[in-house]
Amino acid sequence: MSGIEVKLDSPPPATWRTRLARYLDLVRADRPIGILLLLWPALWALWIAGVGNPPWGIVLIFLLGTAVMRSAGCAINDYADRGFDGHVARTCGRPVASGHVSPREALGVFAALSLVAFGLVLFLNRQTVLMSVVALALAASYPFTKRITHWPQLVLGLAFGWAVPMAFTAIQGTVPPVGWVLFVATVVWALIYDTEYAMVDRADDLKIGVKSTAILFGERDRLIIGLLQALMLALLAAAGWLAGRGATYYAGLGVGALLFARQQWMIRDREPKKCFRAFLDNNQFGMAVFFALLIDCLLSR
Repeated sequence: MSGIEVKLDSPPPATWRTRLARYLDLVRADRPIGILLLLWPALWALWIAGVGNPPWGIVLIFLLGTAVMRSAGCAINDYADRGFDGHVARTCGRPVASGHVSPREALGVFAALSLVAFGLVLFLNRQTVLMSVVALALAASYPFTKRITHWPQLVLGLAFGWAVPMAFTAIQGTVPPVGWVLFVATVVWALIYDTEYAMVDRADDLKIGVKSTAILFGERDRLIIGLLQALMLALLAAAGWLAGRGATYYAGLGVGALLFARQQWMIRDREPKKCFRAFLDNNQFGMAVFFALLIDCLLSR
């Protein structure tokens, strides 16, 4: 066979359906947990700012906006982590790391979704439009912070929590003290659930040099998460007091306390699969607080 050149055919270009499927995978369309964790604090804020009756047009904008911005965040995250994801068992199959989506395409998806989100915000008042610039900056910077600080979870909390003051400005035109208390509670919540999430990848992150609060906290992780859980419940109680909420709301916080206790049980052995289950369990916490708030508002009419 010497002297004979064998020419291999290049694979055919991907069809639009294949590209769409890859882009949906890029933005985690089949894993809505990120959207829900971003959405619940926004709903808390909308119902408190609207005194139990927020304008439905604004609610719809926030519903769509949280889904779009979380999707944009996934795209920029995979672009930023393209050099790391291939070395982590849980993330090695992500579209950019596996080569199914190019880094340029990931940036394009992020830019397109960010423009869609900005278009939605334009239906709100000027103060909220201006605040959306901060939201975009936080979303774009978060994925890169894990290279320089052990506190990327704090930046994520600021990014996810920024929907809270935006909700207050959208309805009231300003952010009252209760809005900032709720914002801090949301930041603390992100420290809780994203530390649990980071505990899943701690062994791989130590090998490749990625920083996280799970690595920073070390063997004190469960204790610190427990203290953060207590702090968040106290902040939500303070927000309820400032908003004049009643017994049903505080009963919801009691349910939330039980859910936090269950998370502590899940992470007791620091087993990655159970830590991931604890992370997912935070959706139940956010839901419990919201429905307690919703029912309390309905009963107080």
